[in-house]
Amino acid sequence: KFLSSQNGRTFAFNFHEIRSRIIYHPSIQTDQTLHSVLRVEKIQREDRIPQSTASAMSETSVESSIDPLFHLLRTVPFSFLRPPRLRLKLPTFTLPSPMTVFSLILLTYFLVISGFIYDVIVEPPGIGSTQDPVTGAIRPVVFMSGRVNGQYIIEGLSSGFMFVMGGVGIVMLDLALDKNRAKSVKASYATAGVSSIVIGYVMSMLFIRIKIPGYLH
Repeated sequence: KFLSSQNGRTFAFNFHEIRSRIIYHPSIQTDQTLHSVLRVEKIQREDRIPQSTASAMSETSVESSIDPLFHLLRTVPFSFLRPPRLRLKLPTFTLPSPMTVFSLILLTYFLVISGFIYDVIVEPPGIGSTQDPVTGAIRPVVFMSGRVNGQYIIEGLSSGFMFVMGGVGIVMLDLALDKNRAKSVKASYATAGVSSIVIGYVMSMLFIRIKIPGYLH
């Protein structure tokens, strides 16, 4: 390699690179080929500022433009305060199983249907009481008869349980349609599902007739 200076610019030449770019032809002499075909690529060296120097200059300019009071508030407290070295690990969460999600949804459905929110706000008694007009004795009453917008706690839980029983019966009927199960298991699911639906429907209609006398008559 050798250097050449022209108009204040420095260029580097590689002899092997120049030699590899010579195009040789038998009818042309070597000297003529060197003068006519030789092409030299000039590499200009530019003086660039290092990145570290540029970043230092930018930080200096930023610090000079900061308000002195803000600079003191940013530097003085941390001159004697040290943050604690805590070794905290983020907890790992795993997705619940489908059966867990189904159980939570079913429990939420039961609480909503049973009037759990009403019981928390109004705080009704568990059961009521009424006086027998014939004997005058006080007997317990589970259903608040004649009031659609009111209930006792046991009344709401009983009605909600019957609704959930009907829903579980529909789920059992769906399980009975699985082709991968044995016939005896499918028959058991179908029987339990139909029984749950029938019991839930009959008891719900009975509760409605007790709650609202003369309903659908």
